[in-house]
Parts: sequence; C-alpha cells; structure tokens
Amino acid sequence: MSKWLTKRNLIITLTLIFIILASVFILPVSLPIILALLTALIIDPVVKLTEKKFKWNRKVSVISVFIFILAIITSLLYFTVTQLIGKIIDLTQAAPGYFNSLSGVWISSQSKLLQYTSGMPEEIVIGVQKEFRNVFESIRESILNLLSYEKIMSLMTEIPNFLVSFIVFIIALFLFMLELPELKKLLFRHLTTSTAEKVRFMITRLNSVIFGFLKAQLLVSLIILAVTFVGLLLIIPKYAIVMSLVIWIIDVIPILGSIIILAPWSLYMFISGDVATGTQLAILAAVLLIIRRTVEPKVMGSQIGLSPLPTLIAMFIGLKLFGFLGFFIGPLVVILFTTAREAGIIKLNFRI
Repeated sequence: MSKWLTKRNLIITLTLIFIILASVFILPVSLPIILALLTALIIDPVVKLTEKKFKWNRKVSVISVFIFILAIITSLLYFTVTQLIGKIIDLTQAAPGYFNSLSGVWISSQSKLLQYTSGMPEEIVIGVQKEFRNVFESIRESILNLLSYEKIMSLMTEIPNFLVSFIVFIIALFLFMLELPELKKLLFRHLTTSTAEKVRFMITRLNSVIFGFLKAQLLVSLIILAVTFVGLLLIIPKYAIVMSLVIWIIDVIPILGSIIILAPWSLYMFISGDVATGTQLAILAAVLLIIRRTVEPKVMGSQIGLSPLPTLIAMFIGLKLFGFLGFFIGPLVVILFTTAREAGIIKLNFRI
C-alpha cells in the first residue's frame, strides 16, 4: 500500500481534487474571467502582428487592438439595443390594436365554426367548441405569462448582473492582454523541458483550432444572415434589414436560435388572419433550423479537425451540462483532449 503513497501520486491526487472543486464551486462564478483569458489568447496573435507591422511596443499594441475591439462591441450593442428598444416601443403602442384584432379574429372564428359544424350531432359540436376554446385560452395565457409583471421584473433584475459581468470581462480582458507574456513565462518556469515542448505544441495547435472554430462560426452565421435577409426581403421587405440582423444575433443561441423570433412572429400572422405570411415565416424558420443543424457540425468539424459526429455529440453534451456556453465548451474539451493526446501528454495505448 505504501508504494502508492509517493510524492508524484499525492500531487496528482491533490490536483484532481482541486480541479473538481474548482469546476463545481469556482468555475460558475468565474466565467467572465475565464472568457476574458480565452479571448486574450485568441487576440494575442493580432497584438503580435500589430507589434511587428508598426514596430510598436507591447503596451501600445495592446491599447490599440483593445480600443478597436471595444469600438466594435460597443457599436454592435448600441445598434442592437436601440433597434430592439424601438421595436418594443412600437409593439407597446400597437398592442391595443393587436388585442382588438385578436378579439375580432376570435369572434369571426366562432361564427365560422358554427357554420362548419351546423348539422352535426350536438355532442360533436360541443366537443369541437370546447377544444377550440381551450386552444384560444392557452394562447391567451401564454401571451399574458410572457408579458407578465414577474417575467419583466426578473428580466430587469438580470440586467445589472449582466452589466457587472460585462465590465469585469472588459477589464480582465485588457489586463490579460497586457500580462499574457508574463503569465506564459510563469507557466513555463514550472515545467520541465519535455513538458514545456508538449505544452508549446498544444498552444500552437489550439491557436489554429480556435481560429478554425471562429472561422466556422462566422461562415455559418453569414450563411444564416444571407438566407434570412433574402427570405425576409421576399416575405416582408419593410423589416428585412433590421429583423435579419436581429435574427442573425439571436441565432447564436443553441437549439432554438432563430425560432425564438420567427415562431412567435409566424403565430401572430396566423392569428391576425395573414395565413400566407405566417406560413412563409414558418418555412423560413424551418429552413434556418435545418441549415444550422446540418451545415454547422460539418463546417465546424472540417475547420477544427474533428469529424461531424464527435463535433455534434460534444456540442449537445456541452449544451446539456453547461447551458449556452456548453455549446462552445463541448468541442473545446474534445479539442483539448485530442491535442493533449497528439502531444503525448495523454496516452491511451491499451487493449482489452
């Protein structure tokens, strides 16, 4: 038994315990800092390119790249938020008219239902009317629950948390960008020569994989944007530009994506009596969902060096375990494992 109580095994055991405890207790509250570190690693080649091209020192290059990225993020947030607020205000002003038209549709539907069921047995007529009333009531309750005071207040209370996390992310990103070379030196100072070579190989491989991952996401999102814009241009040209941009941003959300916007929009068109537009919006939602679920694993797999099946499995399991971020964490874990195996850090040469 004493042969297992070596210094190396003790260090490995303590490290595993620390990783498990950190994953359970520290990781959930440290996501902004972790994302800032990953973003700094992704941006670091751009900083080095800026240093080399303009002959600037590290600090000036970091400040220049950081200001450029911050300007892009601020512009996107400003445009998205102002457009959404404008649409919400328009929806609020038009809401009474929508509910009046919905009442008119309900009355008209009842009269048509009476016409269609005339001559049928009374039990069948009562049953059809009851089911029709239940469907309408469920739709009404869903709308009221969506616009309820509790839902709105819960959404409002999340805004300060998001702002705090965003500010922490921005500050941590800037500091990581400045201190990244020193952090790398600190890491390699505690590694042996052979381990340092393996870690350098992993970092190089991860940089190429992460760029491939971002390239795949950008490619898929541009396909979604193009299809959405063309579809809305044919269906509702008036809102084609604004809504295609909103759907493009919302489509990042796994599983649901564009359905969050297009499904309620299509349902409203059906309720308001515009069956043709509602059907077209529903078809567009289905097309976007098919594109996202079929093209994304294939494109991402080709860009990051994984086959579509492991990529799809990793995204699904990551989504179930970690929520939205798991959509990205899943493939990243598989990439880390594959890279560590290629570097010789993890060895799986066994037979059963």
